[in-house]
Amino acid sequence: MGWADPAVLILTSLADGPKHGYAMTADIAEQTGVTLGPGTLYGALSRLEERGFIQAMPGEQRRRPYRITAAGATVLRERLTAMRSLVRTGLSRLDAVVA
Repeated sequence: MGWADPAVLILTSLADGPKHGYAMTADIAEQTGVTLGPGTLYGALSRLEERGFIQAMPGEQRRRPYRITAAGATVLRERLTAMRSLVRTGLSRLDAVVA
């Protein structure tokens, strides 16, 4: 999972509650400035569901909400913690160069 990895973005969006595809896309764009296209979004949703990181909920008309699972929350926490460590290291190195 990378910087703007769709899986991390989707799991982060779902961390505050279930959402359908459009709501996730809007939330991700608002929070990060990254716009996921339908192919990217639904491909990532499919992979996350296969891995047990998210679960589809009963549909509401054409909209199908998803929720993060306990396994998804665990993997998201691990990824975000690793990213936090990388950010600290990167900022520290930049501070040393700029100083």
